[in-house]
Amino acid sequence: MASASVSRRRFIQSSAAAASWLAASPAIIGRAEAATLKLKCSSSLPNDPKFANGRVYYDNLVKSLKANGLGDQVDVAFFPDNQLGQEIDVINSVKLGVIDLMVSGSSISANLVPLVGTFDLGYLFTSFPQQTKAFDAGAAKPIEAALLKGGNIRIIAWAYNFGSRSVLAKKKVETPDDLAGLKIRTLPNPIITECLRLMGAAATPLAFGEIYTALQAGVLDGLEHDPPTILASKFYETAKNYALTQHIFSPLAIYFSEMTFNRMDPKLREGFLDAANKAAADTRAHGLAVEKEALAALAEKGVSVVECDREAFRKRVAPQTDNFIKARPEAKPVIDLIRSTQA
Repeated sequence: MASASVSRRRFIQSSAAAASWLAASPAIIGRAEAATLKLKCSSSLPNDPKFANGRVYYDNLVKSLKANGLGDQVDVAFFPDNQLGQEIDVINSVKLGVIDLMVSGSSISANLVPLVGTFDLGYLFTSFPQQTKAFDAGAAKPIEAALLKGGNIRIIAWAYNFGSRSVLAKKKVETPDDLAGLKIRTLPNPIITECLRLMGAAATPLAFGEIYTALQAGVLDGLEHDPPTILASKFYETAKNYALTQHIFSPLAIYFSEMTFNRMDPKLREGFLDAANKAAADTRAHGLAVEKEALAALAEKGVSVVECDREAFRKRVAPQTDNFIKARPEAKPVIDLIRSTQA
């Protein structure tokens, strides 16, 4: 009997210990999971590792995080091709902290903070290297500050869209007169819409995810975008004339939710931001390399790539910058600084 009593006592004690361990285990597991920061990164572009800037940046970020020893501490999940929603919805989700990272042109955030639209002014930049020169001189700082204050979004790095924005259309375009009446898709951004209107087009704002079917259905006569995006998104299947208007050298912004930024461990944050900037530098170099390759690939697919009268387009668009400065005087120092780096 004594032996049975001891065995029963041991069973109860071991059962209690097991129950105690099981009760504690979720906390232990929770602490293990908490050691890895999980981030969501969104891009509207396809999951193309060569011609889509979002995927290229993501790959570079993962590589840079590993190089900084953060591969096990930061887990970035990538959602291309509008999987998390159209860009206008995603940028608002970044503002609210629902989505952590977004790789997109600066243009989309102008809907939250109009001053960001400075970078969308037609023919403001002459090249991407000139853009970097201007940003290094401080031209991006007021824009970053305005977006952080007005949108709760931090731009943690700048890269390039993969080529300047030019016009792909169903008919040949060489002059502003050729654009007259053509429904050309623009970003849902008033600055770019006005730029295309001044160039002569019937500018038509539309979400990126709706472009292909709108071209198919004849709702659009074309769009304006960079060569690699046109290639990766297969827009060349519905329009075969690409006019090198080069009206906007659009910067690529790496948007980061301020809410996510604030909850990061400061030690982790420093290494993460360093990796984000290294990834942007690699993405800029890649973007410059693939623009010509994409133009050649488009030509092979039957697209007529033509030079056009850029000076005529430039003259048509020139009043836009003066009008923008009148409406937003705070943009003048930024524009003056950018212009000072053009020489």
